[in-house]
Amino acid sequence: MGTKDLSFVQLNQLIGRKTGGISVYPFTSSIRGKEDPSSHIIVRGKSMAGRADDLFNLINCVLQEVQFTDQQRFKQFVSQSKARMENRLRGGGHGIAAARMDAKLNVAGWISEQMGGVSYLEFLQALEEKVDNDWAGISSSLEEIRKSLLSKEGCLVNMTADGKTLSKTEKFVGKFLDLLPSKSLVERASWNVRLPSNNEAIVIPTQVNYVGKAANLYDRGYQLSGSAYVISKHVSNTWLWDRVRVSGGAYGGFCNFDTHSGVFTFLSYRDPNLLKTLDIYDGTGDFLRELKMDDDTLTKAIIGTIGDVDAYQLPDAKGYSSLVRYLLGISEEERQRRREEILSTSLKDFKEFADAIDAVKDNGVAVAVASPDDVEAANKERLNFFQVKKAL
Repeated sequence: MGTKDLSFVQLNQLIGRKTGGISVYPFTSSIRGKEDPSSHIIVRGKSMAGRADDLFNLINCVLQEVQFTDQQRFKQFVSQSKARMENRLRGGGHGIAAARMDAKLNVAGWISEQMGGVSYLEFLQALEEKVDNDWAGISSSLEEIRKSLLSKEGCLVNMTADGKTLSKTEKFVGKFLDLLPSKSLVERASWNVRLPSNNEAIVIPTQVNYVGKAANLYDRGYQLSGSAYVISKHVSNTWLWDRVRVSGGAYGGFCNFDTHSGVFTFLSYRDPNLLKTLDIYDGTGDFLRELKMDDDTLTKAIIGTIGDVDAYQLPDAKGYSSLVRYLLGISEEERQRRREEILSTSLKDFKEFADAIDAVKDNGVAVAVASPDDVEAANKERLNFFQVKKAL
């Protein structure tokens, strides 16, 4: 979409000429120990030091001056977004399954799924038809959304630069903030909504499956320790690699622990199996209880994990990571404590984690993006195990 004075193409050319790029996207995450999530619209941009004024002017242009009047351009955006989501469903169904499970387990997950999961695809499918029938209503809604999102009151600016550049650009920040509306037109609301916690199969035309199962470990009483990072990485690289990929024939199998929400997730990628993979996930607790590991293997697991935690970052990535930690209330003291817990991980931690991970077996929710035949066979073997949802 363009502005009053610039077409869509001209605006993009100006951004490319004067900056290193500008992106706008939603950010939503659980905050450990709190029900309400952290939910923001993030605008990221970068420029040379001498172009800071241009960067802030163009960000303001993107946020406040873009006009929602070009019906055909907007329909093109919608169609492209729908096509990307459909391709993601076919080629990256594990991500769709993960988002769907998260939406069943916490508020932040529900919000994210509405803007990037199957619910979002359904919204785009309906919106594509609505563009032709009610463009005036859509254009008006877009303007209302903008007015509800933008305000000086809710704005947080994070800048990354050397000290000299920060001093010189401070005036541009003030100028940018002065151009924003003083208050949002809508009141801040609390959310308390999730998808139903049933097992679900999202059926698509495919010859392979994406199989997931997840549960909230904090609900089981688990208290976060840095050892969980080491354990989840080791489970992915050994148990799931051997059973899901090597023996099961899937292209990949792994697990992830979201330490903000407490959700522990198992996922497989391009998997010929369905129920068999879920049984492997359920056996993880017993795998940990029976685990034998020499000091050399444990040391390698710890080194691999600490390398991920303290990975090298360029300045823009460092600045963004700092912003996210601020939004989620993660202090440097906590980060150091997690490092120390990672480095002191022992075999005892693996065995103790088995009880926590059994929450997935006992109370977990399963979501699979799978073929109709495999889902039908699974529901015959385990009567109505999956609720079926057709996506394509």
